[in-house]
Amino acid sequence: MGASGVARIGALGAAVALVALVSPVEAAEAQDSEVVIGPGASHRPLSLSTAHGPVQGHLVTVDLTDPRANLGLLQAGSVAAKDEIADQTNAAGALAGVNGDFFNISEEHPGVVPTSSSVGPEIAGGDPLKGAVPDGQRFGPALPGGTSNADVFALGADRKAGISTLSVAGKAFGPHGIVDVEGLNQYALPVDGVGAFTHDWGEVSRARSVCGTDADRSAPCSADTEEVVITDGVVRSEADLPGAGPIPADTVVLTGRERGAAELEALDPGDLVGVRTTLLPADGMPLSFAVGATPIMRDGAPAPDLDTAELAPRTAAGISEDGRRVYLLVADGRSPASTGLNLRETAGLLADLGAADAVNLDGGGSSTMAVRTPDSPQATVRNVPSDGRQRQVPNGIGVFTN
Repeated sequence: MGASGVARIGALGAAVALVALVSPVEAAEAQDSEVVIGPGASHRPLSLSTAHGPVQGHLVTVDLTDPRANLGLLQAGSVAAKDEIADQTNAAGALAGVNGDFFNISEEHPGVVPTSSSVGPEIAGGDPLKGAVPDGQRFGPALPGGTSNADVFALGADRKAGISTLSVAGKAFGPHGIVDVEGLNQYALPVDGVGAFTHDWGEVSRARSVCGTDADRSAPCSADTEEVVITDGVVRSEADLPGAGPIPADTVVLTGRERGAAELEALDPGDLVGVRTTLLPADGMPLSFAVGATPIMRDGAPAPDLDTAELAPRTAAGISEDGRRVYLLVADGRSPASTGLNLRETAGLLADLGAADAVNLDGGGSSTMAVRTPDSPQATVRNVPSDGRQRQVPNGIGVFTN
């Protein structure tokens, strides 16, 4: 699931063909300002010098060899909800938090409301909350080669951080046979597919889930849909169009499009239907926490086609070779005081800090870090969000003490 076998890139950045981003003086000054924020967790500001200008950032380091240190999902209350990272951090009682995955931030389909749901999977406390939308339904930058929307930054049951890939595995057992369930609380379902929506989804309309195609996010919404509401294992109602509103804890809503809709149309009120869904990690390691993320470095080597042109605010996470140390990074951008980083520089910086694997998270106006120090009762924003204020986002990575 994590890094293996290749040493970290040193200060010369030889393996990444980068000039060192942090001078010895700047590194010493940053180290002097490091503050312990809890067991196994510390925060420090970064002052970087690059060929394109200064970059200001912040780093939270988590030592998972300390049994009191932990990582978990920050969330805005449900999958289809959003809130500021400082509020999510404080609501969860976390020591620190950074924003997480890219999300359904805008909408191309008339009359369809953006869900604010994230692109990739989510696991919280070992419970699967949502699956990944098809790659063509992505919001955010294009994926590097060899990656997908199903990739996650995760913490395994063995308390090692790493990169994994999660797929939805689901079945609906009814009177006419078994129906494959390919989605879980997703703003976009595969063409011909069926998705399950649970209490974790929230109140937002499910209409977006049948819009676009696997290859084209802006393609028209499907005209061939069906939705079935199942409570305590019994079909209570059916409808031609996806609905909205809260879903009780004892209820599962199945939404289908095209061939999936035809399978659901065979069900009638009163039918007995059992639904089972989970998220399966590709490497088999059970996960206690996961959030959608894009791998930009594995085993000390950056992805071969990382962008080197666009400078932007960045949020990223690095993982040490043994999976026991995590580096949560936010770099400000889009201002004279901090020009931002490109993706290759982001990978190089995390390597220089000690990471062997790394992922990119949502950047730009979403990039936010909130930290609570021992002398402050609440976590506060430490970086300078490029929008001039915090952006509301669906999820994040929280640093906790057990």
